[in-house]
Amino acid sequence: MSRMKPHFHGSDLELIEKYYHIPKDEIISFSANVNPLGSSPLMKERLRERIDCVEEYPDRDYSALRASIASYLSCGSEHILPGNGSTELISLFIRLLSPKKAILISPTYFEYERELSLKRCVYEYFNLREEDSFVLDMESLFSVLNRSTDSLLDCDMLIMCNPNNPTSSCVRTDEMRNILTHCKRNNISVMVDETYAEFADGSVSSIPLANEFDNLVVLRGTSKFFACPGLRLGYAVCGSSELLARAKALQNPWSLNSLGALAGEIMFKDTEYIKKTRALISNERDRIYKILKGIPFIKVYEPHANFLLFKLLNSDVNSHQLFEKAIKKKLMIRDCSEFESLDETYIRFCFMNPEQNDLLLRVLFDRSFT
Repeated sequence: MSRMKPHFHGSDLELIEKYYHIPKDEIISFSANVNPLGSSPLMKERLRERIDCVEEYPDRDYSALRASIASYLSCGSEHILPGNGSTELISLFIRLLSPKKAILISPTYFEYERELSLKRCVYEYFNLREEDSFVLDMESLFSVLNRSTDSLLDCDMLIMCNPNNPTSSCVRTDEMRNILTHCKRNNISVMVDETYAEFADGSVSSIPLANEFDNLVVLRGTSKFFACPGLRLGYAVCGSSELLARAKALQNPWSLNSLGALAGEIMFKDTEYIKKTRALISNERDRIYKILKGIPFIKVYEPHANFLLFKLLNSDVNSHQLFEKAIKKKLMIRDCSEFESLDETYIRFCFMNPEQNDLLLRVLFDRSFT
């Protein structure tokens, strides 16, 4: 009997260590999609000075944290709800809105499906098409939102990741306005997960639309751009004060601990770190995309986040084999065959520093690009 092929997510370094007998500390993860610069130097310095904050309860309203986030986003602090990572907020708003039927822009992050299933919500995939380079066809989406596969059940929630994981495609702010207008007209709530929006250019975020649309909830976290997955700091932005008040009432008190709250107050003000991150990712994204477009045996899709997706055109190798080729060199990429509507021809990797990126390209494609 053949052994099942394992699938590993970006945070599965312990499982990788056990399965491949490679010390996790020696693995360079191109799968976790985390800022290669690490976390904010200013934050780490200030936290060392104020570690005694753990001796006090956090402010129930997280006023200083919300003010720091509001300044970072150029929006009102009254529109912000902090939480224990974006994962808690995904669960919180799905419970709060209690949809009967949701549409998921797919392929995408698995946590949405899990939370919808826990609420016994029916959900349907709207699959981005490979022939469209995974760019959203808005007219097709509107057609799906307008119909119902079950005559007794209309769609009342749309969930999308923007830029999308794993395709790295995006919906621009003006396009999102059209989606929100259509959904508002049809009583559909829209949840937009902007985990990767800070890596993209400024024309991607839906946060400027929060004041216009009370059917919009935007979610962000600090795991990826700010490289702080262990803090579990996330936040929601919503223009509906009524919805935010209901969400806060449903949320556990002190959802975020004192250390996470203080870290957030500091990291959003580290402008030098933020600028360096955006410059590094923008430069490497453009450079690597250009390189990969010149390789004849793959198809690469234009990236807008801090990672890219490509398709293997050579039938002699599949995504699992390429994953194993890389991991044996202590480089972890993402085999995307587990994602809805993708198969064993798709690979995703994130952008690290230039030297690490060049090493990965040499390993994957058996040639130097420097």
